[in-house]
Amino acid sequence: TSNQKVFTRGSPAGRSLFRYNYSVTTRLSIPNSHNEPETTLSGSFYVHGPAGCGKTTLGVTRLLSLVQQGIRADSILILVPQRTLGLPYLNAARSPSFPPGGQPAVVTLGGLGQRLIDLFWPAISHPAGFKKPRQRPDFLTLETSQYYLSRLVRPLIDQGYFQSISIDRNRLLGQILDNLNKAAGTGIALTSLADRLKAAWVGKPDQLHIYDEAQECALKFREFCLENNLLDFSLQLEVFCHHLWPSFLCRQLLTSQYRHLIYDNVEEDVPVVHDVIREWLPHFESALLILDDNGGYRSFLGADAASAQEIANLCENKIHLTNSYIAPPAMQAFSEGLSNILLRERNQPVNPSARKVFRFTHHRFATQMIHSIAGEVKRLIDQENVPAGQIAILSPYLSDALRFSLMHELDLLGVTSRSHRPSRSLRDEPAAQCLLTWACLAHPQWEFPITTQDVRGAFMLSIDNLDLVRADLLAQIVFRPKRKPNYLGSFDTITAEMQERITFRVGQRYEKIRAWLEDYRSGKELPLDIFISRLFGEVLSQPGFGFHQAFDNAAVAARLIESIRKFRWATQTTLEHEKSPVGQEYIQMVSEGILAAQSLQPYEEQLDDALLIAPAHTFLMTNRPVTVQFWMDIGSQGWWERLFQPLTHPIVLSRRWNPAEKWTDAHEYASNQQALARLMAGLIHRCSGKIYLCTTGLNENGDEQRGPLLKAVQTLLRRLPVEKAGDHV
Repeated sequence: TSNQKVFTRGSPAGRSLFRYNYSVTTRLSIPNSHNEPETTLSGSFYVHGPAGCGKTTLGVTRLLSLVQQGIRADSILILVPQRTLGLPYLNAARSPSFPPGGQPAVVTLGGLGQRLIDLFWPAISHPAGFKKPRQRPDFLTLETSQYYLSRLVRPLIDQGYFQSISIDRNRLLGQILDNLNKAAGTGIALTSLADRLKAAWVGKPDQLHIYDEAQECALKFREFCLENNLLDFSLQLEVFCHHLWPSFLCRQLLTSQYRHLIYDNVEEDVPVVHDVIREWLPHFESALLILDDNGGYRSFLGADAASAQEIANLCENKIHLTNSYIAPPAMQAFSEGLSNILLRERNQPVNPSARKVFRFTHHRFATQMIHSIAGEVKRLIDQENVPAGQIAILSPYLSDALRFSLMHELDLLGVTSRSHRPSRSLRDEPAAQCLLTWACLAHPQWEFPITTQDVRGAFMLSIDNLDLVRADLLAQIVFRPKRKPNYLGSFDTITAEMQERITFRVGQRYEKIRAWLEDYRSGKELPLDIFISRLFGEVLSQPGFGFHQAFDNAAVAARLIESIRKFRWATQTTLEHEKSPVGQEYIQMVSEGILAAQSLQPYEEQLDDALLIAPAHTFLMTNRPVTVQFWMDIGSQGWWERLFQPLTHPIVLSRRWNPAEKWTDAHEYASNQQALARLMAGLIHRCSGKIYLCTTGLNENGDEQRGPLLKAVQTLLRRLPVEKAGDHV
């Protein structure tokens, strides 16, 4: 716009503005045009550029500059679309060098709204439609939302709802909640979702009824929440935008308390948050909005990069960062060449320097690819001194089989690795299975079916250095569910020959666990989270037992306890009224595959010495650069195609979609191409060394792979100048 000041690195103002480094210890200031002393940065600024150019570092520098100049930290609002993206600001505020006198608010708008709903509940509960305005509200997590929704949906499914689609129960619930969240995030009326989805549908007409069924389930859930003072994420957002933000009292509180704004990753947030900031922006003394030029990775969750650009254009000053601190020029050339091919913008030769930063490898089978990647990782660590924490192995989806195979191969080579997959259910974590098995054994009145395999797995994880054979032998002997449900026999009662085969060391530790469970059974029943805390602390974490110094398993146990505690807080009143044990309901929910509430713990534990295995989108949202990346199975369609979601649609349920238009194959192709180009650019700009492009003739399912990413890489290789045969042919 005409009133914007544009600063670049080459200008005097730009050189002063960017006089900082990654220790973020210098002041962020701008000199005036008459060589007068530098003054505090004020007004609104819009900073944008590719990943790795220092935008978040600039935001952290801005935070430190404000507090060093005497501005109260609690008057600074740091807004992020996802809690993990606020960790750089939290780490800066927690550092010993941070000035005393309060802490800045590092929140999402949902988190800020939850605080205000709790504060203003007596004033807004009745106008918002809650049926019990005199009672305090309960805020739902993802898993408690799915739990209550499943109670409403289960009888409808029994009546024949959703019979025309084949989908797991947890995914069905997730997509219904996703519709609620998208309606709240875009401002679309909840009652119009089915009409929008049906209007865009081009398939068989007999599938249209599933949209009406999904909307009916969503409306029933919303009605249930209003009747019981329950607020899921969508209702929190709607209450804030429709009842709190328009309130003079609430707006006065916010505008007087927060005088300075830092809004990072604006393009990853939903449009209604942008609407609030558009109205709030003139009330800040200073504002810094940070956008990623290639962002929008959370578009499947409702993020709107176009809406973010609109509020960014309202800022008085514009700052464009171009130089990357992460990706060297050759890496940027690789990114530009690949993007041009995917988007078909220009048919021109690729910069030859791009050849230096990637390596194309082909293998016949997936097992060969996994073995090759593990060997190359070991070589990089031993011969090129690349820290394991600077290596990331990425794939479009991370199946349990792929995750286990990779981590097993790396473990054999002595390479420390970790994985993170947000969609991974608690029932897929062996440590969680172990703890829940002990809970079922300690509570026979719950009558949960337990198999010998469950008990064997619990023995292997609970007793240190217990192998599969001895664990199976012990389980077969001491666990007899048909004789007495959930009963464990004593080690002393089995034959001497079997005792020697199992070993007395194992028997002694088994007896300690069994005795602890017997003592617990004879006493008062405890809440499930307290039971697991005691079992972990008093027995399983002690020397000689499996959780001792097993930090990954301990982390799973901590998340499990946190998950159970949140579930108990949110459902205790309802379940007490129904006389149903909270622990029993929780285990039933986990057995159905309901996702556990996510926490910041996996990200707070930096584990700089551990290699990361993750889905590509998950890696991007950690916003962490690495030296080496491995892209697994680039021939897979998973890199390109959108996840199948029969009950929802991220683009049709957005503000940018014309409700009168049909969603055709042409729209699908263009959307997938743009998403792939955006994903590739984000990954490449977060790599400083080399990218290994790995492909297989046959994937783990035995299918031949010829996806768009593989074709784009092959086109890139053809456009590069011809050289002697090497790694790229």
